[in-house]
Amino acid sequence: MNERIKLEYAAAAAAIGILIGLLFASPFVGMADNGDFLRVLMTAGLDYNPAAVSYEDRFFGWANSVFDYEGLRGAYITSQLIPVYIARSLGWLYDQTLFNVRFLGAVYSALLVSAVFLIVRSGRRHSLSAALMLAAGLLFVFLDVRYVAYFNSFFAEPVSLLFLLLTAATGLRLAQQDKPTTGAALLFFVCAFMLATAKLQNTPIGIVLALYGLRLLPLRWDRAWRRCVLWGCSTLFLLSALLYAFAPDGLKHINLYQTVFFGILNESPDVKGDLRDLGLPEKLAVNAGTNFFQTDAPIKQEAPEMKEDFYDRMSHGKVMLFYATHPQRLIGLLDRAAERGVQLKISYLGNYEKSEGKPALALSDRYSGWSRLKAEFMPRSLWFVALFYLLYAAVCVVEWLRARSTAGRMTAELMLLVAFVGVFSFVIPVVGDGLADLEKHLFLYNAASDMMLVAAAAWLVHRIAGLIGGRRRRSGYGSYRY
Repeated sequence: MNERIKLEYAAAAAAIGILIGLLFASPFVGMADNGDFLRVLMTAGLDYNPAAVSYEDRFFGWANSVFDYEGLRGAYITSQLIPVYIARSLGWLYDQTLFNVRFLGAVYSALLVSAVFLIVRSGRRHSLSAALMLAAGLLFVFLDVRYVAYFNSFFAEPVSLLFLLLTAATGLRLAQQDKPTTGAALLFFVCAFMLATAKLQNTPIGIVLALYGLRLLPLRWDRAWRRCVLWGCSTLFLLSALLYAFAPDGLKHINLYQTVFFGILNESPDVKGDLRDLGLPEKLAVNAGTNFFQTDAPIKQEAPEMKEDFYDRMSHGKVMLFYATHPQRLIGLLDRAAERGVQLKISYLGNYEKSEGKPALALSDRYSGWSRLKAEFMPRSLWFVALFYLLYAAVCVVEWLRARSTAGRMTAELMLLVAFVGVFSFVIPVVGDGLADLEKHLFLYNAASDMMLVAAAAWLVHRIAGLIGGRRRRSGYGSYRY
């Protein structure tokens, strides 16, 4: 293959073809609602199609492709609203009676194609072999139906996935520019903002990315550059902190309940002892193992006594202190998360529309090679997760020490940031929401881990090709950039 072939265009074209087959061809494939859609629908001026009137038609069993246009009825703050508003506007131009969620799928698809293009192009700056591995890995892993089925839905997971990829892609672009432009820096901060504010659990990522942004200051010393970077860092830091601080109390109550009753107290060997350590009354022990949405909890989740006995007394700071003093309990929960974290399939949310004639909870298996391989062969152990992350981080550190250029060091730093996102996205769902809905809450952890696997494969192929190329040159076969 000639090195001048624009591999990034071929990868983008292949991504477009796969996405058309998965999301826009018949039968319709999306994700059923588990109850999370409504706050986004209300804020975006959308509602369920009145034709889908029953609970069974709206939740869990089947996905829905069309929704009604309505007035704004909420004020839920998330960066997810930006692509939703764009899609709503496009859908309105096409049909002013019903909104087709495929318009949102198209917006997300365009972002994914852009990410594939940018990452493969960055890989080609290193070597053709690295770019080929990146292209193959991205197309096989991140276009898997277990990832892209979310695109035809109102879940926030696609925003987390896409802007994790785009934050890495724009960061690599900055690293490779001889004189970084303010436009490239602003694009990096925008992508980081979209990632950090997609979901409440992502907000600490924005704070860390804002601190990393200071790393960009030495790339240029002129006033315009310093102003751009400092404004980008401070805005990202402030908005991430404010989003968490002003999150709806109802959402915080749900997370606290799940964390304590469906996490710490779930299968606890000493429920009353744990409640004492948390500073909570022992009478709450009857709710141990229940989740917030159960209707048969002995003490109702929103009962007046729960406010005084639980919500007013509990905080995530106390949860962190509990786990700091009971580390074996956290390790046990993380081990259960590692066992369930290899599963990208959400078996309690159907993929098909009811009109397709599929049974409730039916799932599409088209282009699901990666998710099936991962579920079948990936080790389900916390020790494997720890070993993989430590080995990956060690390689990043070695590559940083070996790098002779700022671009090389920044690339290693960005790859290490992806590992940080993975660790954070593995621990926080357990600490912040217990074991509830764990497969879905570990979505960003899976995305970051899969990015690490693809990057590691590209690095390994690049190194092997470099060794082969070096031997060929020493043998007198000429030079070739592998």
